[in-house]
Amino acid sequence: MIALSLAEIAEAVSGTLNTHGADTPETVVSGVVDTDSRAMEPGAIFVAKPGEVTDGHLFVGRAVEAGAVLAIVERIVDEPVTQIVVPDVVLAIADLAREVVARVRARGALKIVGVTGSNGKTTTKNMLATILGPEGETVAPKGSYNNAVGAPLTMLRLTDHTRFLVCELGADAPGQIGRLAALVTPDVGVVLMVGLAHAGGFGGIEVTVREKSELIRAVRPGGVAVLNADDHRVAGMAAIADERGLSVRWFGEADSADVRSGALEVTAQGTRTTLTVDGVEIPLHLKVLGGHHVKNAMAAVTAAAALGIDPEVAVRRLESMQLAERWRMQVLTESPIRIINDAYNASPDAVAAALRTLAQITGPDERMVAVLGAMSELGEQAVEEHQKIGLLAVRLRIPRIVVVGSEARALYLAAIAEGSWNDEAVFFEDADAAFEYLTGELRPGDSVLVKSSNAAGLRFLGDRLGESFS
Repeated sequence: MIALSLAEIAEAVSGTLNTHGADTPETVVSGVVDTDSRAMEPGAIFVAKPGEVTDGHLFVGRAVEAGAVLAIVERIVDEPVTQIVVPDVVLAIADLAREVVARVRARGALKIVGVTGSNGKTTTKNMLATILGPEGETVAPKGSYNNAVGAPLTMLRLTDHTRFLVCELGADAPGQIGRLAALVTPDVGVVLMVGLAHAGGFGGIEVTVREKSELIRAVRPGGVAVLNADDHRVAGMAAIADERGLSVRWFGEADSADVRSGALEVTAQGTRTTLTVDGVEIPLHLKVLGGHHVKNAMAAVTAAAALGIDPEVAVRRLESMQLAERWRMQVLTESPIRIINDAYNASPDAVAAALRTLAQITGPDERMVAVLGAMSELGEQAVEEHQKIGLLAVRLRIPRIVVVGSEARALYLAAIAEGSWNDEAVFFEDADAAFEYLTGELRPGDSVLVKSSNAAGLRFLGDRLGESFS
């Protein structure tokens, strides 16, 4: 974090300062800010966030032992450290992030990109970080730091020398994207697509559309909206951009898109295509597995161009990427069995894309195995969407469909009904049972996809399989 006095921090978060030892209101701190006591280092600021399982206030002492010099708390803790007491620590770190971003932006060099969408946010922000990093100090989220806590913590990593901030903006509840985007007022807002992810929690797809569009409403005057020309719900956000006087740049397969792709050649070594950027053709070999990531690459190139990065330079930098993120189409082993762990997020669109990738990269002498778990937060559409995935898996002629967890049982039943029999589709209540089955069933030449939502926990099953067959 940039250097701020204790008094400035207390004012930013509307908190009460309680100094300790030699500290005074003028004492300056500039260390990392985190809610995890294990992430502390000398000079750090610990945020004591209450949680569902435990309470950060219990770890203030541990944070101090690791080097924390300030704790932001909701109640005074009997530990030898300066504390700022606030009513709500989550709101406090948002307020502090707003102040830090405003101060760094006022110095003139900082440019901010906000990225949202039902799928592809994490991959796209990593692609943008890869493109922008060589241009100057770039701050982007760790993993999927995109919620009410993670996004502000990312913003608080800014320094006086940061040139680019890439914000991944997700939503645990309606209104969150607007609140997070308002902390930074991005120069460029990227909306990837609108799908069924979170639709159950939000109350329907139209509420999701409104939520994603809040990013465009938050883009600063004179900024740029980067929109998916192939998604009619995203394309409709151009009206909001026009109302606000923003420029609109399009990516997609439509002929009208500013950045579009040609035919895709998808293999286990990546995807080859040609991007056309404002009429100029640029070959692209994307090593990140899955043809669906080309759309994310187009979004990243479009956003980078809005920041003045030459598209050919952007493409060359993207070609250096080997992995989107851990647990996202992550190839754990190639031989004798290929294990692909993609079990961190799973909307219906993402699962369908992953299954199609499995079919595309599996050779004629190899066998496809899909290990599938539940897709979360689909509400009343959960059964229907799981059934659709079961049908798709059978229609893609996947000979081994391994379904794990009761919440995904509709997927298994749909596969059976569609014509998957003779143990082609099997069901297990838990990952341990599935692991025992798979270790005896898998054979050399198999291509195995492990796919589920984060809550289903199959990413750990994928890791176990990777360790077993490495």
